[in-house]
Amino acid sequence: MLLRFRGALLSGVRGYNYRLFSVSRSALSPKKGLVLGVYEKEKGNNGISFTEAAASFDRSVSGKLTEMMSISGPSLKKGKSRIFYGLHQDVPSVAVVGLGKKGAGVCGKENWDDCKENIRAAVSAGCRQLQDLEVQQVEVDPCGDGQSAAEGAVLGLFEYDELKSKKKVRVATQLYGSADTEAWEKGVLYGEGQNLARRLMEAPANHITPTAFAEAIEQKLSPFSDRVVIHKRPQAWIEQEQMGAFLSVSKGSEEPPVFLELHYTGNPDSSQAPLMLVGKGITFDSGGISLKPSSGMDAMRADMGGAATVCSAIVTAAALKLPVNIIGLAPLCENMPSGKANKPGDVVRAKNGKTIQVDNTDAEGRLILADALCYAHSFKPKAIVNAATLTGAMDVALGSAATGVFTNSDWLWEKLHKASVVTGDRVWRMPLFQHYTKQVTECALADLNNIGKYSRSGGACTAAAFLREFVTADHWAHLDIAGVMTNKDEVPYLRKGMSGRPTRTLVEFATVLASGS
Repeated sequence: MLLRFRGALLSGVRGYNYRLFSVSRSALSPKKGLVLGVYEKEKGNNGISFTEAAASFDRSVSGKLTEMMSISGPSLKKGKSRIFYGLHQDVPSVAVVGLGKKGAGVCGKENWDDCKENIRAAVSAGCRQLQDLEVQQVEVDPCGDGQSAAEGAVLGLFEYDELKSKKKVRVATQLYGSADTEAWEKGVLYGEGQNLARRLMEAPANHITPTAFAEAIEQKLSPFSDRVVIHKRPQAWIEQEQMGAFLSVSKGSEEPPVFLELHYTGNPDSSQAPLMLVGKGITFDSGGISLKPSSGMDAMRADMGGAATVCSAIVTAAALKLPVNIIGLAPLCENMPSGKANKPGDVVRAKNGKTIQVDNTDAEGRLILADALCYAHSFKPKAIVNAATLTGAMDVALGSAATGVFTNSDWLWEKLHKASVVTGDRVWRMPLFQHYTKQVTECALADLNNIGKYSRSGGACTAAAFLREFVTADHWAHLDIAGVMTNKDEVPYLRKGMSGRPTRTLVEFATVLASGS
């Protein structure tokens, strides 16, 4: 069947008379697509400011793209996209995306690079619009930063529908043109790393048990067996290591605990002290005897977000072949109510011998991290960074704008902050005052209490103060990622759901360390 079109088919535009031509319906089947960038118009310049790749495409179609843009309405705003059809016989669908102002850079007020964020958001919007048209292959304009463009494409197209019968069209993306190939490939790995964390966090708790989590990471690291050693430590080993705080949380569940230990050797120099990444791995958090409200409890399948981001960062570091040594630790278990579970008021003993009064069994993440942090010191690391969906108070304090960082090291803070400006996945420094330490050390029955004596005040800060009691390293940072665990519409290049943040910031931080900068 033949359809008659007025020029190149243009979404949202009526009454435009362009030369008439006829094409078959099959010829316009939107299987391939192209995403091209355009900048905001500058004052005094009425012309259209295309990226280098978009300008090249426009020349290849004799200026048709310029013509279409000119009649399609107002200047394209940042993060918005517009679809054009039939401009080129090999590319039935072209999405033009708004990149904002040309020459944008690091914004001190926002603590990120505006240019990179604009590219991620714009490319994501274009790719999604083409996906909705059931386009299966999309070429993407690097927009001056191939890594950011790749991240926007890979992150924007992710959706967890593995357990649904009807799935979204799978879209394969590739770089348009030959420039920025290395940067594009790096961005793809960064995006895929974060998507791995999102996939683990989204999966139901009956699919991702402690054992299943460890096996999933083992499978992802199997291609890098020449550089990665994996230890899935069983309960007997945990008992042998006298990790009483970790065991006290796990004993309420029928699922056995696993202490996952990953060694990535990117630098053969054995004298190089490793970077230590530690992640909270509660694969489901009911709250234990201090039971959580049922509303929203399903989201606690992602309470292993710390372990997911840390392990995904190591998978990405291995794929990038970063010349740095990293050790990852993930204490994995469930926090469930049962006749064996911790009871409020119980006292348990951590690996370093300190006793802990457990007044709230829903403050369990700090218990498993306490033992993991003690164990981390045995490797004499260069720095220890732990990540955990630790406190609702962190969400109250910062929301989803940034990960809260508590650290005893200005050097470590500067490195993490520098990394987050590049990724756009921001961090914000929080206080580690003695004011908070006193609230967890003044305890009736033990050396420490697992909650502050003013439980509703400064909850994220007292949790960090608790963890500090198990740290002797000069460079340690605790990342409370509870506020960034999920995404609604705050980050435009992530769909609604588990965010996988701050995986890319951890990878970039490792990259910064590897470069020595």
